[in-house]
Amino acid sequence: VELLVLDDLGTQNTTPWAAEKLYQLLNYRYYAKLPTVITTNQTLSDMDPRLASRLKDQSLVRLTPIYARDHRIGGKDEAFGSLSLYSHLGFDTFSDRQGDLQPAQVTALRRIIRQAQEYAAAPSAWLILRGGFGVGKTHLAAAIANKEVRSGKEVLFVVVADLLDYLRATFQPGSAVSYDQRFNEVRRAWLLVLDDLGAQSTTTWAQEKLFQILNYRYVGSLP
Repeated sequence: VELLVLDDLGTQNTTPWAAEKLYQLLNYRYYAKLPTVITTNQTLSDMDPRLASRLKDQSLVRLTPIYARDHRIGGKDEAFGSLSLYSHLGFDTFSDRQGDLQPAQVTALRRIIRQAQEYAAAPSAWLILRGGFGVGKTHLAAAIANKEVRSGKEVLFVVVADLLDYLRATFQPGSAVSYDQRFNEVRRAWLLVLDDLGAQSTTTWAQEKLFQILNYRYVGSLP
């Protein structure tokens, strides 16, 4: 066909026969340089290595990530997570606590607010907010997330202990979401905000899941 458009590549039954037919199709079109459009929620590392190798060819293939939230959930909040609880938190509602803290502490806190605002203006690399209870870590993290959500970006804000519960829940009979779907949703979010890291149960399973998530994002330089 002159132009082939394949929608939702990766959601098919992954039998050896299906994998072979898709490979034959795309391999033929690759070498014939026939126009082809593919939509997928997979990364290249998730695909058949033979296909991934061809799709990495920048002389023929243009890979276009779309960082947007699911329009089917009404644009109100992320598919899961805790941001809806903190939708009222922004930089304009964060106090520098002047009159409550020493002048040097106020100056330091204002500097931290500016750093968080600068990060929110163009999220890249990682930002770690560290401190004791009640110092405003969650408020600043939510302010960053809310700013990105208002600009239409895909943001996942979740308390780490809740995240692990969400992952465990996918193993329950009748779960509407598979483990792989939920896990990949976390790993690939354009901006991931993890609240209260370290307060979760430190089981071997929990440590492994957090490492896999953070290692994936570290290697991929995801904010």
